[in-house]
Amino acid sequence: MDTQVLIIGAGATGLTLALDLSRRGVPFRIVDAAPAPFAGSRGKGLQPRSMEVFHDLGVIEPVLASGRFHLRHRHYEGREVLREWDMHEGREPTAERPYASTMVIPQFRVEQILREALPHPVEYGVPLTSFFQDDNGVTATVGPETVRAKYLVGCDGGKSFVRKHLGVQFVGETWEDQRMLVGDVRVSGLDREYWHGWSTDDGQWLGLCPLPGTDLYQFQATGDGEPSLELYRRIVRERTGLDDVVLHDATWMSLFRTNIRMVDRFRVGRVFLAGDAAHVHSPAGAQGMNTGIQDAYNLGWKLALETLLDTYESERKPVAEWLLGLTTEIMTSGNPFQQRDDQTLQLSLSYRTTDGEGLQAGDRMPDGRTAHGRIFDLLRGPDFVTLDLPDGPVLVRPDGYVAAVGRSAIDAYFGANPVTQLYHRRVAAGAAA
Repeated sequence: MDTQVLIIGAGATGLTLALDLSRRGVPFRIVDAAPAPFAGSRGKGLQPRSMEVFHDLGVIEPVLASGRFHLRHRHYEGREVLREWDMHEGREPTAERPYASTMVIPQFRVEQILREALPHPVEYGVPLTSFFQDDNGVTATVGPETVRAKYLVGCDGGKSFVRKHLGVQFVGETWEDQRMLVGDVRVSGLDREYWHGWSTDDGQWLGLCPLPGTDLYQFQATGDGEPSLELYRRIVRERTGLDDVVLHDATWMSLFRTNIRMVDRFRVGRVFLAGDAAHVHSPAGAQGMNTGIQDAYNLGWKLALETLLDTYESERKPVAEWLLGLTTEIMTSGNPFQQRDDQTLQLSLSYRTTDGEGLQAGDRMPDGRTAHGRIFDLLRGPDFVTLDLPDGPVLVRPDGYVAAVGRSAIDAYFGANPVTQLYHRRVAAGAAA
């Protein structure tokens, strides 16, 4: 084998998977057909659960330094402020939830942080043009060479070559009447303390959101047509009605068509699909980048173990189904900037298979302070961890979800999955501090 895992696509999903594999000592290569990193914002909302992932992966500090919490919205008629609000009013960090609300951060900055943490660089300008698999591995043509890998993961976006080559169905629909012009622009006449919005009597709207750490705003507007600076300038003039709000230039522009689709399979043999290659949806609710990050986080430790790979689809496919339903509901609600709940923050997502009160197998392990340190710090690393808590031991998976609660359940888990004991450590957490 030339490598154990060949990752196709270097967006947030592929980079998260690469970083998780690197800390496990799993050999990988990550390639992307594009000649250079993508410089547009696309997504700009990072959810608390993704921040918990980045805490574990050791990159939370630069992420927090690059984004902004509680950016207030302002809705105008011309210059008059009609309404001002915070979608995350009252959400503040607690011991169990250290990251309490969505952060505004451009996706290109998230990806830059992940790239800089990798032990070796992404291979850009290296397209995947063919692959086939057998019982022992995958043979892929990437750029001018043939690569032999034990597994291949398609993180190559909504137009995924990997998915199409596998013949996996991308089931769903395209809403032709739901189109949005987006871009990263420079604007004068607006402060950077608010996410600014205008709407018209005929239902058209414009949003200009400052992107932290840059001099850019993300432009979002209902509309159609070939993206151009002239078109974007006209929309700003017409929908704001202001002469002193001026769009100067754009670093990226695109027309977004609402597709609501997901695959019928996340795995075909030794090939896996993750992120937008597996599910696309309305941008409402800032879920896409985050769900891809968590696809990768679910898959990484299973690729290292190799014995639980079937659970990747059984755990992540229901999440994708939930995602499409949630984002469609937000988009059609008539109020996409409504107050957010635990579902949109992705803190209530669970892999439970049984009901019950209190902490159960499949739940997210909450943070907290103990006599021996912060729980998230005790869990940090690539292993399964048994936390010896006052109420009894809890076995936590490498992705921060509970594997088993109580000694007998932990013994049964290890008995059913003996390889997991090779990646296990025990921590005496002690009572809450």
